[in-house]
Amino acid sequence: MRILVVGASGFIGSAIASRLRACGHEVVAVSRRPPATATETGHLALDVSQQRTPGDWLPHLQGIDAAVYCAGALQDSPGDSLEGVHHAAAACLFEACAAAGVRRVILFSAIGVDRETRTAFSATKAAGEQALMRSQLDWVILRPSVVIGRGAYGGSALLRGLAALPVLPLPAHAGALQVVMLDDVVDTVLHYLRPETPARMALDLAGPRAWPLADLVGLFRRWLGWRPARIVTLAGWLGTIAFRLGDFAGWFGWRSAVRSTAGRELFRGATGDPAAWTAATGIRPRSLDAAMLAEPSSVQDRWFAGLYLLRPWTFGVIALFWLSTGIVSLGPGWQQGIGLMNEGGVFGWKAAAVVIAGALSDIVIGLLIAWRRTARVGLILALLLTVTYLVIGTIMVPRLWSEPLGPMLKVPPILLFHLAALAILDDR
Repeated sequence: MRILVVGASGFIGSAIASRLRACGHEVVAVSRRPPATATETGHLALDVSQQRTPGDWLPHLQGIDAAVYCAGALQDSPGDSLEGVHHAAAACLFEACAAAGVRRVILFSAIGVDRETRTAFSATKAAGEQALMRSQLDWVILRPSVVIGRGAYGGSALLRGLAALPVLPLPAHAGALQVVMLDDVVDTVLHYLRPETPARMALDLAGPRAWPLADLVGLFRRWLGWRPARIVTLAGWLGTIAFRLGDFAGWFGWRSAVRSTAGRELFRGATGDPAAWTAATGIRPRSLDAAMLAEPSSVQDRWFAGLYLLRPWTFGVIALFWLSTGIVSLGPGWQQGIGLMNEGGVFGWKAAAVVIAGALSDIVIGLLIAWRRTARVGLILALLLTVTYLVIGTIMVPRLWSEPLGPMLKVPPILLFHLAALAILDDR
């Protein structure tokens, strides 16, 4: 078959696309930013939320036998429109499929949205479901709980990050989670892509056990090889601050799992009855503890877990560092900067120009690093500028190497910190 997979670079979508190719199917993969191997895998770069008419989708449905729609976002932010990606674009695709004769469509929703829509996330997911149900297509709606796989993203990554903390700050009233294994989800997609399989049904994809959050994080901690950690009930106001910080980062393009929507969905929980799923497909969902027994953790898993909650602070600190150095150079550090220029033999307006140019460069680099789409460029420029400062400073004012506070001795660790940030920049 030739199958359109929308959201093919995501955690679930990439697993589906990979398995389909392994089974001999041809995949037309759609995502906003194709991976580096896009030319080899036929990846199509599309901002899904901007496909606002059926005609926008029709050129991509030539020769397509079925479509799998697993594009999604957690919360509105620059570049992410929940209404656009969950409802409007999906509805246009469904109309286009009907016009192009693509009968089989599988839509990924979220568990519980048919029962309660507390957030814009769940409300728009439910609207997308309704748009598909109104169609005359052979539709299947899959509503997974938190999906756990060998890799991690979003909620599954957050569980690992929490497990790495020596003290676990957990909210008092978090709902239970019936996590589901990624392989079981992908098996379900393959089952429903068979043309002869009955359609026009919605299924909850939930694991066999409802886990309290503390038990689930504790299980991950044991799997990672660490001793049990003390659990501390997180005060409501502290949780609110954490979620608001995540919201703030989201407006700069950083897709943190710690955001207000995640918090509200967490309190609701993610549970469902897998009996209908098993009856319809014959798939018996594996339990998380059994899956962990079958595949022990590695040092790479421990690295990821330990770095996950440090990652946003890493980029925040680096961005603030560059912004601060630029502001200080133009403000309280102005005279000291001019003095260093004079000591190096640069005087008058030339000294002032150099200090201003350096300060503005620092501020621009800080802004570039703060914005997710330009963070890589900002980090590379930061490395180049730091080396430039190191060379020029050594030539002009060599005594800085022997200063008690070590302004030059601190530069190599700063360079390594930036290289480490580049290494953990990608989140999927």
